[in-house]
Amino acid sequence: MHVATPHLELSTKPAALVLRAARLSGPLFRDDAAEATGLSISTVNRQVGALLRAGLIRERADLAPAGAIGRPRLPFEINVTDFLTVGIHIGYKVTSITTHDLLHRVVGAIQIPTPVADTPEKTLAAIGSSARRFAARWTGRRVLWAGVAIGGRVATGGLVDHPRLGWEQAPVGRIIAESLGLPVSVASHVEAMAAAELVVDPQGSTTDESKSSFLYFYAREMVGIAFSVGGTVHTPTAGPPVVGHFPVGATTLLDPSGTGRLEPTVSDTGIVEAARAQGLSVNEIDDVHELARSGDETAREILTERATILGRTIGLVADIFNPDHIILGGQAFTDYPTALPVVAKAVRATSVAAKRDVRVSHSGATVQQQAAGAVSLDAVYSDPLEAVALTA
Repeated sequence: MHVATPHLELSTKPAALVLRAARLSGPLFRDDAAEATGLSISTVNRQVGALLRAGLIRERADLAPAGAIGRPRLPFEINVTDFLTVGIHIGYKVTSITTHDLLHRVVGAIQIPTPVADTPEKTLAAIGSSARRFAARWTGRRVLWAGVAIGGRVATGGLVDHPRLGWEQAPVGRIIAESLGLPVSVASHVEAMAAAELVVDPQGSTTDESKSSFLYFYAREMVGIAFSVGGTVHTPTAGPPVVGHFPVGATTLLDPSGTGRLEPTVSDTGIVEAARAQGLSVNEIDDVHELARSGDETAREILTERATILGRTIGLVADIFNPDHIILGGQAFTDYPTALPVVAKAVRATSVAAKRDVRVSHSGATVQQQAAGAVSLDAVYSDPLEAVALTA
């Protein structure tokens, strides 16, 4: 059993650099890989040879230039057919389980209600059992690693404190590792979402990844932030920053219980409660979205107020970190894109910066899946040869 703390960074190890070049630009030749990575051609040759032996990359003889002699003129690419990882995102209400190839693409996905049990151990065992059955569908492919993204604070060894679920020191890493028989990495879900952005777009909005920074702001049932600079997601030892208790000030339609706090006010549950308080017949957040799209003015006003409160909070947090750009993630943004201009306007009105670069996550509505995938692939992307050797 192996439980790892993920790095959530763009690794500078030679094998990792070559693998990343193959993932982003493959098929490519060895001299092109040397130019892309800054490594010498001899170092690239050694790493390509080692990655070929490990099976993580494959050569494409069919793409060799006519008349080319010798293996250096054979382009190589990521091997997407032989390996998989398993990603698990444990949410307050819904848990998603995914399989990913080495390009971070989702190969398969299911969602289950997060099991309710007497103890965290029983809940985790049920999730692990579902994940094991799901992964078994892909016969003939080697599953390298599992990754778990979850809210709350993740300590070394995959121990999790999750106030919303009532968990303290829950052995997430151990139970999932035992259930799947795989090495497991466990990370805070918002930090994992920020890591997924690095996987998809390593250079961010600039050409110098050593200087690029971004603030990741997530909102759905929970609210959270993460900060990345220089290709590394900041992971404080005391746990991720907590913003759910931030004051929201006076509200019009939201927060009918008068909590005055951000997360109860703008969470999906909070929006449903606000809609019901206004007499709308809704059971879940999708009902509110549907009413708004159908022209119900009250539903629109509720979602607009949510967007305004989120935008004000984002603007204030951005002034603390002063990032190159802001990335919005979570269904609070992606499931009702009509409100995005309201968010951007509130950010501009609140922040002291003349202009903030605000964008929506590359992952869109699949952000939870992509976050879990980033955690499951972290060991492979950070030190591919060591990761494969560990699972041999």
